[in-house]
Amino acid sequence: MPRSVEELQDIAKRVRRDIVQMIGAAKSGHPGGSLSAVEILVELYFDFMRIDPKNPKWPDRDRFILSKGHAAPVLYAVMAEAGYADTPLDQLNTLRKLGSVYQGHPDVRFIPSLEASAGSLGEGLSLALGMGLAARLDGRPFRTYVLLGDGEIQEGQVWEAAMAGAFHKADNIVAIVDYNGIQLDGFVKDIMEVAPLAEKWRAFGWHAIEIDGHDLPSVRKALCEAESTKGKPTCIVAHTIKGKGVSFMENNPKFHGMAPTPAEVELALQELR
Repeated sequence: MPRSVEELQDIAKRVRRDIVQMIGAAKSGHPGGSLSAVEILVELYFDFMRIDPKNPKWPDRDRFILSKGHAAPVLYAVMAEAGYADTPLDQLNTLRKLGSVYQGHPDVRFIPSLEASAGSLGEGLSLALGMGLAARLDGRPFRTYVLLGDGEIQEGQVWEAAMAGAFHKADNIVAIVDYNGIQLDGFVKDIMEVAPLAEKWRAFGWHAIEIDGHDLPSVRKALCEAESTKGKPTCIVAHTIKGKGVSFMENNPKFHGMAPTPAEVELALQELR
């Protein structure tokens, strides 16, 4: 049953609270880039992708790959909220603890419902391309979505995969760039500028769309446009805010990979109520 924008916004707020709490409990993790990707994953998992959490290996399901695997908390929270049996909601606060299914990066050995392990940056688009070509060979209707970080796309393998995707006319894969402008060491523009980003993807033979990555209707509209685009893959350049939803984390490079203190967790949760 389709959900309203208001329902999706409520889910996004719960996911943000989950992210803050689990990273705070772990005393380690990556809040900034997890919070920036919330609307993208909520739209995919709760409104757009053809998936069945009760039958996670349904052959014709759409696939999602979190190439920026350090943002695992957003994926764990979304899958837990969606009802996947191997991502229990009541265990999110075991993130990064020994024996937890919630490892620091997504790992299919712990969560079989995942489509791929991730964390070695630059590899997700290649995996997505392989899945897209396999779908074509097998005559399957599924589509594959991959979320990339803007710092991650400084990796050369991303552009090899982009070139191959266009060459093979892989119109059943969609790359989404979480363009929040900040990477581990600071602002992307100061480390290795990736702009003009949409133009780069177009030059590589992709259909490119630029959106506000926090506006749910815009995310859905872009996904629909990608689905209707034939003969070439699509890249959605999603302009986002690092640490979105928590005032002291927004656009703050400190929170790329630093957990909030207990006091900061409480402050963040107050803002997210």
